[in-house]
Amino acid sequence: MTEKETFQYTYSAKEQEEIKAIREKYTAPQPEEDKMAQLRRLDGAVTQKATAISLVFGIVGALVLGTGMSLAMTEIGAVIGLDGTLSMLFGILLGLVGIILISLAYPVYNRVVQKERARIAPEIIRLTDDLMK
Repeated sequence: MTEKETFQYTYSAKEQEEIKAIREKYTAPQPEEDKMAQLRRLDGAVTQKATAISLVFGIVGALVLGTGMSLAMTEIGAVIGLDGTLSMLFGILLGLVGIILISLAYPVYNRVVQKERARIAPEIIRLTDDLMK
């Protein structure tokens, strides 16, 4: 083949329809969300973010607490090179850090909810004003 010769392939009608259907999924304008659905979505987003962040605090705190308990109550400290008393002390301190993290989960949740509500309050107020007319 020389450079001037080209290769052309045409798809069948069935394939053309499938191609058009796939293309329409990405080019068709998305239906506009009604105001009540938008209000519900915004309100739910506040607690979803707060829940996710507080769950991270709680889970990390539980893991740290469990590690501290293991160091304090088992022979794991000897495996990592700590003697019995040092292992117990380090385990107790690690356990206390875990308890603090777990205890902070709920206050962090409340703080994030407050900040997120303040952030989206103007949009919520605008939507509720439109809906109550």
